[in-house]
Amino acid sequence: MNDLRSAVRGRVLLPGDPAFDTARRPWNLAVDQPAAAVVEAADADDVAALVRYARATGRTITTQPSGHGATGRTEDTILLRTGRLDGLHVDPSGTARAEAGVTWGRVQAAAAPHGRTGLPGSSPVVSVTGYTLGGGLGWFGRAHGWAADSVTAFDIVDADGVPRRVTPGSDLFWALRGGGGDYAIVTAVEFALHPAPALFGGRIMWSADRAPEVVAAYRELTATAPDHLTAWLDVLHFPGSDPLIAVDVTVLGDASEARDLLRPLDAVPGPVSDGRGPMAPSELGTITAEPTDPGAGLSRGELLTGLDDVAVKTLLADPIAPLMSLQVRHLGGAFARPSDSPHGPLTEPYALYMFGVPNGPESSAAITAKQKSLAEALAPHLSGRKPFTYLNPTETAADAFAPAALARLRDIKRAHDPHGVFRSNFPVLG
Repeated sequence: MNDLRSAVRGRVLLPGDPAFDTARRPWNLAVDQPAAAVVEAADADDVAALVRYARATGRTITTQPSGHGATGRTEDTILLRTGRLDGLHVDPSGTARAEAGVTWGRVQAAAAPHGRTGLPGSSPVVSVTGYTLGGGLGWFGRAHGWAADSVTAFDIVDADGVPRRVTPGSDLFWALRGGGGDYAIVTAVEFALHPAPALFGGRIMWSADRAPEVVAAYRELTATAPDHLTAWLDVLHFPGSDPLIAVDVTVLGDASEARDLLRPLDAVPGPVSDGRGPMAPSELGTITAEPTDPGAGLSRGELLTGLDDVAVKTLLADPIAPLMSLQVRHLGGAFARPSDSPHGPLTEPYALYMFGVPNGPESSAAITAKQKSLAEALAPHLSGRKPFTYLNPTETAADAFAPAALARLRDIKRAHDPHGVFRSNFPVLG
């Protein structure tokens, strides 16, 4: 594939090159990601040149800005890195355009001085494009829905290597708003920002022996929470530390209103820490303090149909080890309202995310077994589908989408990429 070096202007790395193994590495180091080559595109025109090369030579491209969501299904593909597509424009009137390498942290920092926010998730280092192509399930979704619902246009390169602009009304626009990246390469996304004149948020944490009281307060809080309040429950067991339980919150409002809304949490005595307070939208990533460097992890996500006494008893029956965290996110609000996106509305009131850090084969097996046993015990409370961005490498797009939506996505894939130039992390035909 040495001719690839003359086809594009960006850096090309091939097997045997000193930096190849580092370049092909995904964000999740528990995933082995093979590749025939790695291309770090110089700009959108370079992406188009790469697609034309792939189309002419029968190659397949997998696109990853930073490697989040990798599954390892990249055998014989050209792994495209879009981190150098880093242009960002924020209009104070309430719109933004982010190229494919831009992270949510950058968007939030640029939007905050204008009293605006995007709809980011918990991590500031995730790309806007990758997150949005998966729907975008994060902070402020209860107030404004999926991040994909706020998209107004995509700049893409199609399967023939032609740059195009995709706007509402086309089947491709529908597919890209949460159906993954299997249909085109998105080089930039335009989306609406939302008002955030005041924001209150943070984490309050207790020792695990307070778990029944904390969960009771969490259920009380979420039973009547207005759409501008988001609360996530976390059962935590960090290596070398005692088990903990926490609640992460954001309120799109001032401190006085937030304190009043969060009174159920203040009624639980003995917090070991309380980091809640007024904050800027650019500080959202500090709430859960997720790692900002690659690391190994094993995850499993589910959607809960409720959090009744039986579900709570199941979640708290045993220590979560060997898991590091078990998170329950409150959904509802705008998530449950009509959404013209592949996933559609989230009618389930809660999402569950189970995460562990493996340190070898035995550890990996134990983490996976714990996730499976919890899911089986919670089976009567699971809806049977998952958010796209919650999928793990053992799952497929069929686990995220209803049959009718999946069939439509497959038709769009066949129509727009009949020769299979693109292969996403979760191919819809796979």
